[in-house]
Amino acid sequence: MSTTMIVLIVVIAIIVILGIYLIAARNKLVVLRNRVKDQWAQIDVQLKRRFDLIPNLVETVKGYAKHEKETLEEVINARNEYLKAGNNKEAIKANDDLSQGISKLFALAESYPDLKANTNFVSMQQELQNTEDKIASARQFYNDVVLQYNNQIELFPSNIVASIFKFKTESYFEASSQEKENVTVKF
Repeated sequence: MSTTMIVLIVVIAIIVILGIYLIAARNKLVVLRNRVKDQWAQIDVQLKRRFDLIPNLVETVKGYAKHEKETLEEVINARNEYLKAGNNKEAIKANDDLSQGISKLFALAESYPDLKANTNFVSMQQELQNTEDKIASARQFYNDVVLQYNNQIELFPSNIVASIFKFKTESYFEASSQEKENVTVKF
């Protein structure tokens, strides 16, 4: 065998290995991106469950707290903003606003003993709390998947593959500054 033939075989082998790596790296990025989408869908399912409870909860509170219109409208508007969200960032913002509104709604309920004693309200409040727990769990898992995906995009050498195929990092589902603050209700 001549040296030219050996060099050709080595070059072909390197090209094949790089091709296999390129395919494997791209496939891994696709799998991770799809896991991110799947986990976002899981959050979306829980948020929809929450949104389905909100109109009934608001109607129950309306009967007891008619003059608390601003808080009730805030909750409904945040719910509607989520439904109109065009991307994950808008949905996260609407969710943050909704979480704050629900907190205010429950704080408001403390001022109405008859409302707190209403079995329908108590049942919906418990169901909403269960849903909130599921949302928190889904958010945590979503963030774990986003971390894996973003790491894969940013680590060398897969960052080269990510750049070639235009993979973009995803946003984390973070607590807003509003969620980090204590809720204050003023009458």
